[in-house]
Amino acid sequence: MDYTQQKIRVKIQKVVRYVRLFGLIRTLTKVQAHYHMKKEFPGRRSQPVPVASTGKHVGILGCGKFAYANVAYYVHKNFGAVIRGVMDTDLNKAISLAQRYRADYYTTSADELINDPHIDLIYIVSNHASHAEYAIAAIRLGKAVHIEKPHIVNEDQLIRLCAAIREHSGRVRLGFNRPESPLGIRLKRQLDAQAGPAMINWFVAGHAIEADHWYFAEEEGGRILGNLCHWIDFTLRLIPVKNRFPIQIIPTRFHQSDCDISVSYVFGDGSIGTITFSAKGHTFEGVRETMNAHKGNLLASLTDFETLRVDVNSTISRKRLWFRDHGHKDSIIKSYLMRDKESNQDNLATIWESGYLILKTKEALDSATVISVTGFSDS
Repeated sequence: MDYTQQKIRVKIQKVVRYVRLFGLIRTLTKVQAHYHMKKEFPGRRSQPVPVASTGKHVGILGCGKFAYANVAYYVHKNFGAVIRGVMDTDLNKAISLAQRYRADYYTTSADELINDPHIDLIYIVSNHASHAEYAIAAIRLGKAVHIEKPHIVNEDQLIRLCAAIREHSGRVRLGFNRPESPLGIRLKRQLDAQAGPAMINWFVAGHAIEADHWYFAEEEGGRILGNLCHWIDFTLRLIPVKNRFPIQIIPTRFHQSDCDISVSYVFGDGSIGTITFSAKGHTFEGVRETMNAHKGNLLASLTDFETLRVDVNSTISRKRLWFRDHGHKDSIIKSYLMRDKESNQDNLATIWESGYLILKTKEALDSATVISVTGFSDS
């Protein structure tokens, strides 16, 4: 829904609700991001890449709402004016983001930014089909790369991305932010402390989007790769590494393979994870998500990454954050620090297994077929 076109009463209601959910500054930034998408700069052209270094060293590929309100916002807020170049196929968006965050130049050419010798870290926030292609090119030039979800849209991209990382010792982090959230970290720690298989159940209410939305373009991977990947990846990470494989994928769907669906995973240790994704109409507070888990003596309930209740026998612990925190800040900051600390990067097995499970989930749902997958083999 385009809130810039709504009546003033609806706009006020939305802002007031978001201030309660996210705080004043984050809400204002989200509002600015909506208007950023509509800015126009007639007659402007891409700027040439400056030859000289200004000390800025970050590049951003893709200048949509997420890049404006999250990636550029947290980089600038925590590290200052370090963004050197920004790129978008829509020059208006590149100009708007560059002006707001004091970038040295803006362009419609990804190659110009990737080949800039003064850029050593690139955040990839472009259309989904381009993520792996841009990442491979940057890795080959020795740059650190943050790839927003999804990191691949087909198996060929996954194979080539992992090959580039292996061949060039690539420093890569995936933009799956929920495992970086305070409550996500807390939940993972509590689950790991229990023995035996887990039962994990997600219910996610997402936005309904138009049938001609670019997400549904064949080359972009649809909503399974564009949305459901968040909960597929996080569910995988909640299972201890040694207990994950083989995984059986059991799909349930109606007419559309990636809207109003349910998918279950049976992991190697007998753990079961189920994700139910519903896209009907508009959700006023954004994506809504609830997770319930049972493992050993633990019962856990997580709501919107704002509240977490954990029961272990007679002990009850509750954690409520002041504002929702899906982990965007920590994910983006850790990728910035990855330039100097190899421990911050995702390992090759994680990149492969997450991507492969997401791809096979889409295949299972598209074909209404049960599929089994095995783990990463570095051979």
